[in-house]
Amino acid sequence: MLQVAASKRYEGFTLQAQFDAPTPGVTALFGRSGSGKTTLINIISGLLPADAARVQLDDQVLTDTQAGIHEPPERRHIGYVFQEPRLFPHLTVSGNLNYGARRARQRPRVVAADEVIALLALAPLLQRRPHQLSGGERQRVSLGRALLAQPRLLLLDEPFASLDAARREELLPYLVALRDRVSIPMVYVSHQFDEVLRLATHVVLLEAGRVLAHGPINEMSLRAELQSIVGPEHVGAVVDGVVTRLDEADGTAELAVGTGTLQISLRAVPVGTRVRLQLLARDIILAVQPVQGLSVRNALASTVLAVDADGYGGILVRLDVGGATVLARITQAARRALHLRPGDAVWTLVKAASTRGHTYPLAPRS
Repeated sequence: MLQVAASKRYEGFTLQAQFDAPTPGVTALFGRSGSGKTTLINIISGLLPADAARVQLDDQVLTDTQAGIHEPPERRHIGYVFQEPRLFPHLTVSGNLNYGARRARQRPRVVAADEVIALLALAPLLQRRPHQLSGGERQRVSLGRALLAQPRLLLLDEPFASLDAARREELLPYLVALRDRVSIPMVYVSHQFDEVLRLATHVVLLEAGRVLAHGPINEMSLRAELQSIVGPEHVGAVVDGVVTRLDEADGTAELAVGTGTLQISLRAVPVGTRVRLQLLARDIILAVQPVQGLSVRNALASTVLAVDADGYGGILVRLDVGGATVLARITQAARRALHLRPGDAVWTLVKAASTRGHTYPLAPRS
């Protein structure tokens, strides 16, 4: 468990944040720019002294200002990947990686050098120097160096901030693989929800230096606090399911979600894989009776849980779909025409194509 309580006052800004997050896993500090994410992660690392704080990682207290405890950053056994890669320009990639390994000589080994090199595809780069690398390659080396220091916790402060969209897409799969294969807990700072959706297992929502809410990403996706940050176009429920059938010819898979089944666009994922899926509220269609003759591949029997204004002139309907919760956005006129009320039975229609780009394989449950 990572337990954090911290306050820090600047002129015009005050951080007052507290949260607990399970370990291992990826905890995302998510919020708009200026919400205090980097300040909080720097307090966790020990690089920034807090006015008052208590930081505990599992059984070790790293900071307790009331008790006079402040472990220096170099003794916290925390890895840190910054927005800009901070590599030694006079060393090769191999030399930079070895620097991280030398720092860990007296620490228990949690990940081997050959595993890191393979995981991050660094073998072709080992004899190059930093100026010979792309931005994404430099960030992969920074990540590898941090891992080879055998950290008890890995902090990542918007590691894609200096990368273009193509390099970001190149790097994301490496972090997904790291999450699934290495048991090092991570704290990941971002204001891009797509990154959080792909990586996080736990989300801490920050706004103006305060923690609005925190919890598993599935629960956070239903919170109004997160919806106000991501905006109406990206509001949607996050659900987990298991692949029960794969059709490689069609590029589709059947996914068991709750007691229901969804057909989604997905390739090259073995049957039995757990998959995280975001169903955007804007892509959900509701019907009050069974429908036929449509190209929509998913028509799920559902129950209306709540019908509320979404704050943007529309209506957000919360639905129970076989034990999973889904959100649908409809117009005021549609609500009146359908006479929707909590407890009503409806059909939830989801196009298979609407889930494309929102499916993320997760490690099997142990």
